[in-house]
Amino acid sequence: MLAIKLNRIGKKNQPTFRIVVAEKRSKMGGKYVEDLGFWNPREKTHSVNKERAAYWISVGAQATDTVHNILVKDQVIKAKKKSSHDIKAHAEALDAPRKAAEAKAKADEEAAVAAKAAKEAEAAAAKEAAEAAKAAEAETEAAPAEEATPAE
Repeated sequence: MLAIKLNRIGKKNQPTFRIVVAEKRSKMGGKYVEDLGFWNPREKTHSVNKERAAYWISVGAQATDTVHNILVKDQVIKAKKKSSHDIKAHAEALDAPRKAAEAKAKADEEAAVAAKAAKEAEAAAAKEAAEAAKAAEAETEAAPAEEATPAE
C-alpha cells in the first residue's frame, strides 16, 4: 500500500522534509516512488505538486496526518484537518484501566453493602418472627388458665 509521507532531510537540529509517495512500510529515509514537494517546519514553508498529489490520492495512496493537514491547507483535498497529537484520546487510553478498576471496586462495594443490608433485614425478620412466636405462645398459655377456673 502506498502512502504520502514525510522523508526527513536537512542538518542536525534543522529538520526539513520531502513529501514523497512511498510504500507504507518502507524505512523513513528509504526509497520512494515520487517526490511531491517539501516542508520546512521551522520556517513554516512548504511546496506541493498539487496535481500529482491529487493523482496519487485518487489512485489510493493514503496521506499521513501531517501530510493530510498540509494538503488540506493547500486545498488539494477537501476535508477537515486531522489531529496529529490527540492528547485527549491518549490520556483516555491511559486512564481506561484505572477507571475500569475504580468502577469494579465501586460495584463490589455496593454489592457488599447490599448483601450486608439483606443479611440485616433477614436477621430482623427472623427476630420479629421469634418474638411473634413467643407472644403467641404466651397468649396460648394464658388463655387455658382462664378457662380452667370454674364459672359459677
